[in-house]
Amino acid sequence: MTDLHLYGHPDSGHACKVALALSLAGLAHRTTRIDIWAAPETRPADFLAVSPLAEVPVLVIDGTPVFQSGAILMELAQRFAVLGGDTPEGLRRGREILMWEGNRIGLCLPQLKEARRIGSGGLPPDVIAWLTARFEVDRNNFDRLLGAAEFLHGAAPGIGDCAVWGYVQWLEEAGVTPSDKMRRWGEAMRALPGMKAPEAFFPS
Repeated sequence: MTDLHLYGHPDSGHACKVALALSLAGLAHRTTRIDIWAAPETRPADFLAVSPLAEVPVLVIDGTPVFQSGAILMELAQRFAVLGGDTPEGLRRGREILMWEGNRIGLCLPQLKEARRIGSGGLPPDVIAWLTARFEVDRNNFDRLLGAAEFLHGAAPGIGDCAVWGYVQWLEEAGVTPSDKMRRWGEAMRALPGMKAPEAFFPS
């Protein structure tokens, strides 16, 4: 049996992406909660030994660490043939959505969410306006990518859905609103049997 050990934190959308993928795929794993608000050098030695940037998420697979959420999601899909990884078309779709998410919606939403966090110091109004405008473009493109399907991978969720969920779960905290399609997709995601709240993925 493959040994899987995930390091993450509930405030990290990137860690939530991986936790959700493991849950949806039914892959047994251990989790360790890392305090991402503490100074990196104070984080546990076992975590620092496997995380080259002292960041979450890191998934250790049979002793081999994999970091960066997109790389971890692709590794899971390919290695275990889950979440779209069982067909070449599903893997291609997953790669496409992961690259889009990382360069577009996954850029603006974390910044908007962080800017509204109490104690963060915020961001200048012109930066907020720029990030919000980016999200509005991304929201329209999300609708195009989803089309008439329930999930970004079609009838069932895949690694692309997990990636987008990472920060779209916090639209209210980011101060933006979903399109009707994004809202329906979010409802479908929340109804999945393997879905959990961030705190449940990474309990204290």
